[in-house]
Amino acid sequence: MAGADQRDPVQEYEREPVPERALLGLKSYVGQFAGEHVAGTEIMIGPLFLAAGVSAFDFIGGLLVGNLLAVLSWTFFTAPIATRARLTMYYQLEKICGRKLVSAYNFVNGTMFTVLAGAMITVSATAWGVFFKFSMPELTDTLPTSVGWVVAVLVTGVLFSVVAAYGYKFVARFANFAAPWLVLMFLAFGIIGLREMGLTRLGDFWHVASNEIWKGGEPLAGRVKFTFWHVVFFAWFCNMAWHIGMADLSILRFAKKPWYALSSAAGMYLGHFMAWIAASILYAVQLKHDPSNTAVLPGPLAYRACGLAGLLCVVIAGWTTANPTLYRAGLAFQSLHPAWSRFKVTLVIGLIASLTAIFPIVTMRLLDFVALWGMILMPMGAVIFVDFWVLPRLGLRSNFAEATGRSINWAAGAAWLASIAVGTWLVLRGGVQIYFVSLPCWFVTVLVYIGLSAIIQGRWFRTQTSPELNK
Repeated sequence: MAGADQRDPVQEYEREPVPERALLGLKSYVGQFAGEHVAGTEIMIGPLFLAAGVSAFDFIGGLLVGNLLAVLSWTFFTAPIATRARLTMYYQLEKICGRKLVSAYNFVNGTMFTVLAGAMITVSATAWGVFFKFSMPELTDTLPTSVGWVVAVLVTGVLFSVVAAYGYKFVARFANFAAPWLVLMFLAFGIIGLREMGLTRLGDFWHVASNEIWKGGEPLAGRVKFTFWHVVFFAWFCNMAWHIGMADLSILRFAKKPWYALSSAAGMYLGHFMAWIAASILYAVQLKHDPSNTAVLPGPLAYRACGLAGLLCVVIAGWTTANPTLYRAGLAFQSLHPAWSRFKVTLVIGLIASLTAIFPIVTMRLLDFVALWGMILMPMGAVIFVDFWVLPRLGLRSNFAEATGRSINWAAGAAWLASIAVGTWLVLRGGVQIYFVSLPCWFVTVLVYIGLSAIIQGRWFRTQTSPELNK
């Protein structure tokens, strides 16, 4: 493998297409998506919707629509490119953008993946707090609250990092093992929580849901009021970096068929539908028993519902989510220096993620962080989409940096910066909430990239064909 460290214990094809012999079947992806999205962070995200004062119709209806859009995005945006090129997102971007530009992007990408993995480590560490009874963060905390918390986070992070370092096949096997049990546990959370909220007959579900759980009242202090459209766009765009942002090119490049991306429904409707609803119900139970207890801590929430089995669920659920996230982060940073060992890089990134997990600020503002992450990382996914499908149809060259030996493709760089600038302006000056800005920014990226590619490539072509311009 070109540029790879042969001392790696696993072969991940970081800088070459995945060969036929290494392709994976549908089962691997069902388990992967279910394991990653039926996860510890779902116990964190579900309650945050309730804290945002969402109503039952807006919550459940918005999740149905938003998750469908997410599945379609994986299926029609990411998978067709992944199964044709069979390259990691990072190597494909290098061909398009040039080494220097993609290094800057991969650093940002890897950093945000690392921070997100840290949030998942935070979630699992809350389970140890119940058992060892150390102080844990509240909804408004930003700093660690006890020595026990710090130790629990670091131990959890080390365990997660070792699994992620062993590569995608190991990650997929772990997810397949854990996913069925996690689904049953979240289902149990929901059923137990509904009983606690007074549901005795299935026919009374909507009455209990709209009058006892998701009442549609005022949000908690410091939270944005969520409507139907907030839920739709969050459910769709919370994984924007993965699908429209194309990070899952690195995962789906192993798929035998592009339609395997439909298996993302296992994650969206078991995780980002059933699990978010179940976790939200658990939080409603907590508020019912003590309205002053607004802490969003997955460990205690799960323990009240299912005891020790609930705690184990939180630990393993955070693990199955952190594994592929750390794997992606390892690929991003390893791409900065291809001779580095991806295995060792992933271990180092896991340790850094563990250090960030000590500080609960990201986890407690997870909805905002995920929306910001999508806005920053999405533009390069739009660049890949246009470069792969649109430029050849316009008579322009794909993989322009590779074809010309350039270290920076300024069309891609300007499109990325323009998108972030427009998104930032819409949030800070235009009065648009961050949950909604990524969609218009996608079109900004597409238009800028096509326009500048036409100008730059036209000038480059003239210098190749005109002797006068070459003087």
